[in-house]
Amino acid sequence: MAPAFFPGLPGLLGLTALASASVTRRILTDPSVSFDVLDYIDPLIGTSNGGHSFAGATLPFADTLGENQAGFAYDTQNVSGFSHMHDSGTGGSPSLGNFPIFVHPSCPSDDLDQCAWHQSARATVWSSPQARPGYFSISLDNGIFAEMTVTNHSALYRFTFENASSETYSPVVLVDLMDLPQSRTNGTASVDPSTGRLTGNGTFSPSFGIGTYDLHFCADIKGAQVRDTGVWQNNRAGLNQTFLSLTLNGGNSASTLSGGTFVRFNAPTANDTILVRVGVSFISVDQACANVENEQPNFDFSGTARTAESAWREKLSAISVDAEGTSTDLQKVFWSGIYRAMISPQDYTGENPLWQSDEPYYDSYYCIWDSYRGVHQLLTLADPLSQSLMIRSLIDIYRHEGYLPDCRMSLCKGYTQGGSNADVLLAEALLKNVSDIDWATAYEAVLKDAEVEPSNWNVEGRGGLTSWKTLNYIPTDDFDPYGVGLHTRSISRTVEYAYDDYCIAEMARVLGHESDSEKYSERAKNWQNMFKDDQSSAISGVDTGFTGFLQPRYPNGTWGYQDPIFCSPLLSFDSCYLNANGHETYEGSAWLYSFYVPQDMASLINRLGGRETFVSRLTYLHSSGLLYVGDEQAFLTVHQFHYAGRPGLSTKQVHAYIPSQFNTSVSGIPGNDDGGAMGAFAALSMMGLFPVHGQDVYLVNPPFFKEVSILNKVTGKTATIRNINFDPTYQSIYIQNATRDGQPWTRNWISHDFFTEGGVLELTLGTAESDWGTQEEDLPPSMSG
Repeated sequence: MAPAFFPGLPGLLGLTALASASVTRRILTDPSVSFDVLDYIDPLIGTSNGGHSFAGATLPFADTLGENQAGFAYDTQNVSGFSHMHDSGTGGSPSLGNFPIFVHPSCPSDDLDQCAWHQSARATVWSSPQARPGYFSISLDNGIFAEMTVTNHSALYRFTFENASSETYSPVVLVDLMDLPQSRTNGTASVDPSTGRLTGNGTFSPSFGIGTYDLHFCADIKGAQVRDTGVWQNNRAGLNQTFLSLTLNGGNSASTLSGGTFVRFNAPTANDTILVRVGVSFISVDQACANVENEQPNFDFSGTARTAESAWREKLSAISVDAEGTSTDLQKVFWSGIYRAMISPQDYTGENPLWQSDEPYYDSYYCIWDSYRGVHQLLTLADPLSQSLMIRSLIDIYRHEGYLPDCRMSLCKGYTQGGSNADVLLAEALLKNVSDIDWATAYEAVLKDAEVEPSNWNVEGRGGLTSWKTLNYIPTDDFDPYGVGLHTRSISRTVEYAYDDYCIAEMARVLGHESDSEKYSERAKNWQNMFKDDQSSAISGVDTGFTGFLQPRYPNGTWGYQDPIFCSPLLSFDSCYLNANGHETYEGSAWLYSFYVPQDMASLINRLGGRETFVSRLTYLHSSGLLYVGDEQAFLTVHQFHYAGRPGLSTKQVHAYIPSQFNTSVSGIPGNDDGGAMGAFAALSMMGLFPVHGQDVYLVNPPFFKEVSILNKVTGKTATIRNINFDPTYQSIYIQNATRDGQPWTRNWISHDFFTEGGVLELTLGTAESDWGTQEEDLPPSMSG
């Protein structure tokens, strides 16, 4: 594990790392802090069962063998090294994990040829991982206790040799020109025989996109005298060589042609411990060395860890809770969710070699298709300055690359999974008055998404725009000679494009472009053109009793068919991804996507037969096994009972998933964390104000605490949501009445001005649903009124 490159707090560049509980208390805890939020953050949540959460030390990782997308996974057995770049919560291929270092206490018989060099040979059984923001530790069966902490562009490791005896031992520190997905195409490594400094670089591929990126490193070691140095390749090592170059050609691959450099030391001079500091840079080796020298001049492990913890405390300080009566486990679910949502996107400002700009540059938008449904809404509340920097970065990417990204990592274009969902983020930022944004260029960017098809719409923009503009839907078997892209997901792309256009219409309305607002509002209705009113659905041959579902439609207007339960947990997920034989919905069924009309839920409810039928149908979605809450499209459906005047059922459904699906176990999230998306959903749901992405709407539910307060660090105002008659057994979870600043509040939703202006929203609770928030005028807004 170790730093995920600049993966730090939003607004900071940060690396990552993790200590035993006793060491954590001894080194990291600030005795002057009576309540320490870090005591309620467990980075190990979601490190098992495909959660792919990053457990390592971050600002503001050990690499295991197996399903290790974020480096460390709890349901693995062996550690093969400690690398310095990671993304958190990703699906698909492993991400980053570049230049792992590994430490042997000594080579058998003091013979270098008997040391294990290749990652599969050197992998060592691990035990007792301990994680805390800014710190990570793990014990290895080879007798090493490894600890990690980080700064913005560097990591600091402390390796203690626990089984050292009076007999001479000679530690070996090696670096491997490898990454987690083994994507390296070439690389070089050097070692300075006098100082033991290890440097190098490599060219790698992104884990979910196209292109390549170059990364550089610089490592220094303190605590022992250099004995000798050399290079290694595959399973052999040689002394007195200072440079290694690896270039793949012929039948070689990164896994079959691995190598790097090493330093062998005399026994450590103090406490059987050595320190290794590693700097990284996308610019150059010299920049990597400058980064680590500036940020880690004294190899001060304890001081660095304390500084990282202080950064996290400051970043989390915008949110406070009155946790009286709330279980420790639920507090950990809450704070750990916020923590994970603040790891990405990552601030690479000053480390972008692709273009020169005075604007911020953020990376690891991995992916906006996931993060636009919760992560950015949480950041807008807790860290509006960082959200502003991220929006500015998206716009600057448009300036230099021609389109807004829907996914981006490692300086590369990532794959688009649905619509052009940066449009949603920009619209929401405008509606919520996020500051310091060039709205003219932002509007130009979203219009290009809507009107100009890119040559490769797999990685930016939208495909099928000619059909979208003429047929008013994305057809199955679309004819599209204007760009290259994967011709699948016609249903899910249609509903996402419609919502993207609604968000553009909202931007146009606010910015005074009246004709555009009318145009895109009309296109926002296109979801109806794939809605087949008489389509029924059965499960195991038994009719569900519900009709009306989104269905495929061909260019000539005739209907196709996809079983409405296909791509649900009840009927195959295998071909519902970004694969050439994919189907018409993406990572979800037509059952699920038929609820995705956040711009006009009133029309959808009417089309489905009215409020009562809608409530019955939405309840069935959640109770029948059709819904997988581990995919982000499920999030809004948990709260959509509000639109039918049954806000209490939204609250009830939240409690059905928390803590059953979101808890403190290492498998305590239901799917990939997806850059903190799962954490954001849990935290926002537990706050009691769930945001509707792309809109100035928060759906009101009772918090899981007596009280939650959010400080807006731009305006200095504090918004408080307070439960009256709070019941920590969660029997009384239904709002009976509400007041805002002492005045009656009957709407079951509230807008962002509550957070910018501050105030108190008091919710009186009871054991049964009431008529609060049920009247037509109390429902969230819809296009059709």
